[in-house]
Amino acid sequence: MARFVRFDRFGGPEVFHLVEGDIPVPGHDEVRVRVLVAGLNPVDHKLASSPEALASFGRDVPSGNGNDFAGVVDGVGSGVQGFATGDHVYGGHRFHAQADFLIAPAGILHHVPDGLTIEQAGALDIAGRAAIASVAAVGVQQPDTVLVSAAAGGVGVLAAQLARRTGAVVLGTAGAANQEFLRGLGIIPVQYGDGLRERVLEAAPGGITAVIDTHGRPTLELARDLGVAPERVNTIADRPFAAEHGFRGVGGQDATLDELAALGESIARGEIVLPIDSVWPIERVVDAYRHLIDGHVRGKVVLVTS
Repeated sequence: MARFVRFDRFGGPEVFHLVEGDIPVPGHDEVRVRVLVAGLNPVDHKLASSPEALASFGRDVPSGNGNDFAGVVDGVGSGVQGFATGDHVYGGHRFHAQADFLIAPAGILHHVPDGLTIEQAGALDIAGRAAIASVAAVGVQQPDTVLVSAAAGGVGVLAAQLARRTGAVVLGTAGAANQEFLRGLGIIPVQYGDGLRERVLEAAPGGITAVIDTHGRPTLELARDLGVAPERVNTIADRPFAAEHGFRGVGGQDATLDELAALGESIARGEIVLPIDSVWPIERVVDAYRHLIDGHVRGKVVLVTS
């Protein structure tokens, strides 16, 4: 038997629970993965709280949960090439990741490179693709001064570093506990909250030329007030507001699997940092989501199956 995280009704983190079921069998071009790590993302609990959001993915309750995963190939179906039992792999498979085993199309899997921890691999898919796409959406380049909101969070910390690698000056909003961490990455930390506009202008007296928002409306309102060109503002957190003001709302779907694999290699080589905020046993899935929702995390929150 295998364990699976499921929700049978809509609500807060309390709706997540474990159920048991048969170990799935891979079909043609499919791989069975023994999941070791499953990353948490804000979208997970948003889907579990909204019938409309879940329906937009063509699903209803009861539903499995989670997208990001890493583990060991446990079985392969006919026609699979490039993967063998025992390989360490990672990827994203929405509504299937938080389980002891999952079945995935072979085409969505990546090998875990040496130097990438299994926890980092299991947390990479959504945050990595969103960061890649966000930086590309606003066309960051060397002359830019870029503001990244929630720059110590899962998407923000990757987006800020990717922007910094272009040669741009990068400011990142964060709480007091994460400011030294951001400085160590070459990012100029800015305390969020009241007075943000003044602190941003003090840190960047020449102005902001691009904004990558991973937090929500206050950052977008600041971008508007600072006169940042709308096509150079991207959000993954408040697309309705973005649409009203001509901002972009590009998400991870615009990043390719090859780009994600390249990011994984960069993390493995130590060129980009992906911190793991905390590791929770799958039995404590409710507590893990409550911790994520409370905010102020540095990097990613993950579940482990053993």
